[in-house]
Amino acid sequence: MQIEEAAQPAGEHAAEPFNAGVTIIEHVSNSSLEHPLIHLPTIMGVDMSVTKHVLMLWIVAALIFVAVMLSVRRYLNQERLIPSGFMNALEAAVDFIKESIVRPNVGDKWVDTYTPLLLTLFLFILTANAIGLVPIFDVLALLNHTVIHASEDSFLTKVTHGGVTATGNFNVTAALATITFFTIIIAGARAHGFVKHWKNMVPHGLPLPVTLFLIPIEIMGMLVRPFALTMRLAADMTGGHIAILAILSFVFIFNQQFGAAAGMGVGVFSLALAALISALEIIVVLVQAYVFTLLSAVFIGMAIHAHH
Repeated sequence: MQIEEAAQPAGEHAAEPFNAGVTIIEHVSNSSLEHPLIHLPTIMGVDMSVTKHVLMLWIVAALIFVAVMLSVRRYLNQERLIPSGFMNALEAAVDFIKESIVRPNVGDKWVDTYTPLLLTLFLFILTANAIGLVPIFDVLALLNHTVIHASEDSFLTKVTHGGVTATGNFNVTAALATITFFTIIIAGARAHGFVKHWKNMVPHGLPLPVTLFLIPIEIMGMLVRPFALTMRLAADMTGGHIAILAILSFVFIFNQQFGAAAGMGVGVFSLALAALISALEIIVVLVQAYVFTLLSAVFIGMAIHAHH
């Protein structure tokens, strides 16, 4: 009797149907604040606990810092300053951002001022996007499920839940867009003065009714720019992962509804289509970092060259 009662919940759990929605959301969303990776106290109403995406931000920042620092040190310690390996790629990225994005938009006078910021944004977003394509935590979850069998409260189990693409989190992209937002204001104030910067928002010489009509429109436009940066980056990075997971879910859905043979048949098609989308995601990773950096440079240039 006890054996039957003990076996019943296990049988019900084993027969639990596959839920594609829950699985997809779990793989792209941040880990819950109720079960953070590292619990920290609440400060001024803000829970400072470390979640999966916070951990990924730390990892991205550490990777960029270590890679750039070691490459630059090795380069400067050479007798002949000839870049090679990663330093060659880094130099190409610096030259591309400076000459193709920053200089045409902010001008020769300010190119050295805003290149470091825009280069940092580009490298950070590119690295955060690219890490999302590497299934490190999926492999850890598989090892934990088959070999390690860590408890639900262990750090290993917690870290395998949630998405790895920090730029798919709207809070992260909003923070990056906020940096651009305040840089626009600072750039305009440095180029024209604080008061003149705000006056430049509306063309001079217009009738007063037209000016009063344009002021709220320009303020709305000023706020829409960082909002557009936020939504574009987060939505594109999340959408690609959702598409791949949805296609792979067909395997389990068909296997559950029509049997193993149907699941295997659909699996071949799903894997091929998911591989193609993953290849497209590699392009999206680069394009989204480029677009965010380019639009930031354009907005900063518009504040500097307001008369244009």
